[in-house]
Amino acid sequence: MPLTSTLPVPLASAPAFAPRRATRREAIAQAAGIDTRRWCALAIGSLVVAGLLSLAVVIGRLPVLSRIIDDPLFFKRCLVVHVDLALVVWFYAFLGGLLAMAAPAQPSRVRTAAYLLAVGGVLAMLAGALVRGAQPVLANYVPVIAHPLFSAGLAAFFVGALLHFVHALAAPAPETRGALPPDATFGLKAAAVLIVIAAATWVSAQAGLPAGLDVATRAEFLAWGPGHVLQAANACAMLAVWLWLIERTTGKPVLRASAARLIFGTLVLPQAIMPLLTVRGTMDSLYHTGATQLMRWAIFPAIVTVLAIGIRHLIRNRKNQPSRSRAARTALTGFIASAGLAVFGLILGACIRGSTTLVPAHYHASLGAVTVAFMTAAYFLCEAIGNNSGTGAQRERLWQAANWQLVLFGVGQTVFVLGFAIGGAYGLGRKTYAAEQHVRSAGELTGLVVMGLGGLVAVAGGLWFLFLILREMRRGWRPSSTLSSATS
Repeated sequence: MPLTSTLPVPLASAPAFAPRRATRREAIAQAAGIDTRRWCALAIGSLVVAGLLSLAVVIGRLPVLSRIIDDPLFFKRCLVVHVDLALVVWFYAFLGGLLAMAAPAQPSRVRTAAYLLAVGGVLAMLAGALVRGAQPVLANYVPVIAHPLFSAGLAAFFVGALLHFVHALAAPAPETRGALPPDATFGLKAAAVLIVIAAATWVSAQAGLPAGLDVATRAEFLAWGPGHVLQAANACAMLAVWLWLIERTTGKPVLRASAARLIFGTLVLPQAIMPLLTVRGTMDSLYHTGATQLMRWAIFPAIVTVLAIGIRHLIRNRKNQPSRSRAARTALTGFIASAGLAVFGLILGACIRGSTTLVPAHYHASLGAVTVAFMTAAYFLCEAIGNNSGTGAQRERLWQAANWQLVLFGVGQTVFVLGFAIGGAYGLGRKTYAAEQHVRSAGELTGLVVMGLGGLVAVAGGLWFLFLILREMRRGWRPSSTLSSATS
């Protein structure tokens, strides 16, 4: 059922042939559809370009083709932009699209300017990879290129996204609910608040940096605190999507408003002290250790709580799902794949004892959980803002393909993470490649082989997702389409 309404026009108020003016509710729904399409197009486009850049990294290792480009840092710069597009632009642009759909707001020039600023930032980041001689810095969380063009682009994207989030938070409550259930909408707004806290942490970290630092050290410490807060934002957005998917599976909302405020509040409030951890300077152990401890102890309680409540909700309403529709089955598959990776990530994080491949195993599981949740949400988002083109049989085939795509990606990512974990259990060091790895045991070799096989399967699942979602965007998105309820 569309979220717009057609109000009757009294006969005496206008001639019968006069065109009906759009109501305020219709204008809000139209603006929400436009905003959602914009940000999601940027998110999906960033994944496409990230995939192309990964090919450039592969070419850089081929003996013949690598000689075409004589700048040895070019391929490392491509790697930096690849990571930023796949883990920064994809996550926060898609979150922007979800928030626009969940909380429709009045048309605004600020929202348009925010989007254009974000797009311009991504283009500048891509241009930064082409600057000859610019130094890539493979810092944790947000790797960078030491050049003003790339720095300006990264800043422009974050400022654009931040403007969009702040505008969504400040907008008055809509007259009618958005396409997402209220508990999921509250979770998305909580994620937006966390991104605001991350921005404040970056400002405080910038003010606390001493002069004279080298580029790599400066980038590492500057991104440390904000990066940890962004991980909390990722988890918060993932939980919001879980609530949406469970509702799509059972047909009933999971949390009451008071419960949603309590759970997401426990995730947001501890992170609010992060900007204060630089009080003794960004290089002080309070900042470094405090961020680590906040991520270790302040995120998992909300994940475990929502997971337990969600499973209980599914069991209680099992008669309503998943056989009633393929769409409901896809929602359940996406939730299971995401939740499984999230739990795997929590277990691996508790096992970390040193700088081994258990560390990338942990964060690839955690980020994979967010990614598969967003992939699932993307299918339902296309349904909500598209015109549902195609026959019923075509729609059924889409949901069937989406279901198997999520299974493929989830299994591949799990095996990939398992390979990292096996290698780490045998002491395989992280951030080492080729001859630097010093593989000394059969266990380390087994881990690398399992990791490679899982990675290939996950890549195949990712490419399948892009094919399906780009086809839906081409077939179903029309400029005239408005936001439709995803719960009808």
